[in-house]
Amino acid sequence: MTNVVEVKVGLHCDDCIKKILKAIKKIEDIESYNVDTQLNKVIVTGNVTTEQVIRVLQKIGKNAASWDQSQINASTI
Repeated sequence: MTNVVEVKVGLHCDDCIKKILKAIKKIEDIESYNVDTQLNKVIVTGNVTTEQVIRVLQKIGKNAASWDQSQINASTI
C-alpha cells in the first residue's frame, strides 16, 4: 500500500539536508522522497508510516513531527 508521509523537520543547512536524505534512502519500500526547504518539510511516498520516518530522523538527531500535527500545534498558538 502506498502512503504519502509528510513530516516537519529542521532543515538548517546543506549538511542537514544531506544527512536527512541519506537516512531516508535507507528506509525499505519507499518509492520517492522530496525535501521542501521553504516549509521545512520532508515528503516520503511508499509503503511507510509517519512513525517510521520520524523514528529514522530521530536516530540521526533530528526533531521531527507529523506535518498534520505540527499544523494543529501552530494554529493553536
